[in-house]
Amino acid sequence: MAFLGANLTQTYTDITEGNTPSAGGIVRVKDNVYKFVQYEAGAAATAGVAGEVVYYYAPGGASAGSTTVVTSDVSDSAGLGAGVLQAAVADGEYCWVQIKGPATLSIALTAGADGNALTAVGAGDGTLDVSALVSDAVVAYAVDASANIIMCAFPE
Repeated sequence: MAFLGANLTQTYTDITEGNTPSAGGIVRVKDNVYKFVQYEAGAAATAGVAGEVVYYYAPGGASAGSTTVVTSDVSDSAGLGAGVLQAAVADGEYCWVQIKGPATLSIALTAGADGNALTAVGAGDGTLDVSALVSDAVVAYAVDASANIIMCAFPE
Protein backbone atom coordinates (compact mmCIF):
# COMPACT_ATOMS: atom_id res chain seq x y z
CA MET A 1 0.00 0.00 0.00
CA ALA A 2 1.39 3.42 -0.87
CA PHE A 3 0.56 6.49 1.17
CA LEU A 4 1.16 9.71 -0.74
CA GLY A 5 2.45 12.73 1.14
CA ALA A 6 3.79 10.74 4.10
CA ASN A 7 5.57 12.98 6.61
CA LEU A 8 8.13 10.48 7.88
CA THR A 9 9.17 12.54 10.92
CA GLN A 10 5.63 13.30 12.13
CA THR A 11 4.05 11.49 15.09
CA TYR A 12 0.31 11.04 15.61
CA THR A 13 -1.72 10.52 18.78
CA ASP A 14 -4.29 8.45 16.92
CA ILE A 15 -5.02 7.29 13.41
CA THR A 16 -8.42 8.92 13.06
CA GLU A 17 -6.98 12.35 12.31
CA GLY A 18 -7.67 11.81 8.61
CA ASN A 19 -4.08 12.29 7.51
CA THR A 20 -2.57 8.95 8.44
CA PRO A 21 -2.48 5.51 6.87
CA SER A 22 -3.68 2.49 8.76
CA ALA A 23 -1.24 0.79 11.12
CA GLY A 24 1.03 -1.45 9.06
CA GLY A 25 0.84 0.82 6.00
CA ILE A 26 3.93 0.76 3.78
CA VAL A 27 5.43 3.62 1.77
CA ARG A 28 8.36 3.48 -0.63
CA VAL A 29 10.54 6.55 -1.10
CA LYS A 30 13.26 5.98 -3.70
CA ASP A 31 15.33 3.03 -2.39
CA ASN A 32 13.93 3.16 1.16
CA VAL A 33 10.80 1.53 2.57
CA TYR A 34 8.91 2.70 5.68
CA LYS A 35 6.17 1.15 7.81
CA PHE A 36 3.53 2.96 9.91
CA VAL A 37 3.44 1.56 13.48
CA GLN A 38 2.32 2.28 17.03
CA TYR A 39 4.96 2.78 19.74
CA GLU A 40 4.76 1.04 23.13
CA ALA A 41 7.13 2.24 25.89
CA GLY A 42 6.99 -1.16 27.61
CA ALA A 43 7.49 -2.04 31.26
CA ALA A 44 10.70 0.01 31.49
CA ALA A 45 8.94 3.09 30.02
CA THR A 46 11.66 3.34 27.36
CA ALA A 47 11.41 6.52 25.30
CA GLY A 48 11.30 6.27 21.52
CA VAL A 49 14.34 8.09 20.08
CA ALA A 50 14.75 8.97 16.40
CA GLY A 51 17.45 6.85 14.80
CA GLU A 52 17.16 3.97 17.24
CA VAL A 53 16.08 0.44 16.38
CA VAL A 54 12.69 -0.78 17.61
CA TYR A 55 11.50 -4.35 18.03
CA TYR A 56 8.09 -5.98 17.70
CA TYR A 57 6.40 -5.66 21.08
CA ALA A 58 6.00 -8.96 22.94
CA PRO A 59 5.76 -8.50 26.73
CA GLY A 60 7.85 -11.03 28.62
CA GLY A 61 9.34 -12.32 25.35
CA ALA A 62 6.06 -13.98 24.35
CA SER A 63 5.28 -14.34 20.67
CA ALA A 64 4.49 -11.02 19.06
CA GLY A 65 0.74 -10.74 18.66
CA SER A 66 0.93 -7.77 16.33
CA THR A 67 3.26 -6.65 13.57
CA THR A 68 2.20 -3.04 14.03
CA VAL A 69 3.20 -2.37 17.68
CA VAL A 70 6.88 -1.73 18.43
CA THR A 71 9.11 -0.87 21.39
CA SER A 72 12.70 0.23 22.05
CA ASP A 73 12.82 -2.03 25.11
CA VAL A 74 14.46 -5.21 23.83
CA SER A 75 13.40 -7.08 27.00
CA ASP A 76 9.74 -6.50 26.00
CA SER A 77 10.30 -8.10 22.60
CA ALA A 78 10.66 -11.59 21.21
CA GLY A 79 14.04 -10.62 19.72
CA LEU A 80 12.77 -9.52 16.32
CA GLY A 81 13.78 -6.09 15.03
CA ALA A 82 11.02 -4.02 13.44
CA GLY A 83 12.82 -0.98 12.01
CA VAL A 84 14.54 2.33 12.70
CA LEU A 85 12.47 5.13 14.27
CA GLN A 86 12.17 8.24 12.12
CA ALA A 87 11.03 10.52 14.98
CA ALA A 88 11.05 10.82 18.75
CA VAL A 89 7.80 9.18 19.82
CA ALA A 90 5.81 8.89 23.05
CA ASP A 91 4.00 5.85 24.42
CA GLY A 92 0.89 5.05 22.38
CA GLU A 93 1.74 7.36 19.48
CA TYR A 94 1.96 6.34 15.83
CA CYS A 95 5.02 6.94 13.66
CA TRP A 96 7.12 5.68 10.75
CA VAL A 97 9.99 3.20 10.99
CA GLN A 98 12.45 2.53 8.17
CA ILE A 99 12.50 -1.14 7.18
CA LYS A 100 14.57 -1.22 3.96
CA GLY A 101 17.53 0.77 2.63
CA PRO A 102 20.55 2.50 4.22
CA ALA A 103 20.09 4.13 7.64
CA THR A 104 22.32 5.81 10.19
CA LEU A 105 21.59 4.82 13.79
CA SER A 106 21.77 7.41 16.58
CA ILE A 107 23.31 4.76 18.85
CA ALA A 108 26.27 2.42 18.31
CA LEU A 109 25.83 -1.25 17.53
CA THR A 110 26.23 -3.55 20.53
CA ALA A 111 29.02 -5.18 18.50
CA GLY A 112 29.92 -5.65 14.87
CA ALA A 113 32.16 -4.84 11.96
CA ASP A 114 31.52 -3.80 8.36
CA GLY A 115 29.63 -6.51 6.48
CA ASN A 116 28.33 -8.34 9.57
CA ALA A 117 24.76 -9.64 9.64
CA LEU A 118 22.86 -7.95 12.49
CA THR A 119 20.06 -9.12 14.78
CA ALA A 120 18.09 -7.97 17.84
CA VAL A 121 19.19 -11.12 19.69
CA GLY A 122 21.73 -10.07 22.33
CA ALA A 123 21.40 -6.36 21.49
CA GLY A 124 21.03 -3.50 23.95
CA ASP A 125 17.92 -1.29 23.86
CA GLY A 126 17.63 0.66 20.60
CA THR A 127 20.40 -1.09 18.68
CA LEU A 128 21.49 -4.34 17.02
CA ASP A 129 24.15 -6.98 17.65
CA VAL A 130 26.15 -9.34 15.43
CA SER A 131 24.22 -12.44 14.45
CA ALA A 132 26.09 -15.39 15.96
CA LEU A 133 23.68 -18.22 15.23
CA VAL A 134 21.99 -19.50 12.11
CA SER A 135 18.68 -19.33 13.99
CA ASP A 136 18.99 -15.55 14.66
CA ALA A 137 16.57 -13.36 12.72
CA VAL A 138 18.88 -11.18 10.62
CA VAL A 139 17.27 -7.74 10.16
CA ALA A 140 20.15 -5.60 8.85
CA TYR A 141 23.79 -5.57 7.75
CA ALA A 142 26.60 -3.31 8.97
CA VAL A 143 27.73 -1.03 6.14
CA ASP A 144 30.07 1.16 8.22
CA ALA A 145 29.91 -0.09 11.81
CA SER A 146 32.11 2.70 13.21
CA ALA A 147 29.74 5.33 11.76
CA ASN A 148 26.55 3.41 12.79
CA ILE A 149 25.46 2.97 9.16
CA ILE A 150 23.40 -0.12 8.40
CA MET A 151 21.49 -1.56 5.46
CA CYS A 152 17.98 -2.27 6.72
CA ALA A 153 16.45 -5.67 5.91
CA PHE A 154 13.63 -5.68 8.48
CA PRO A 155 10.54 -7.77 7.66
CA GLU A 156 7.50 -6.06 6.15
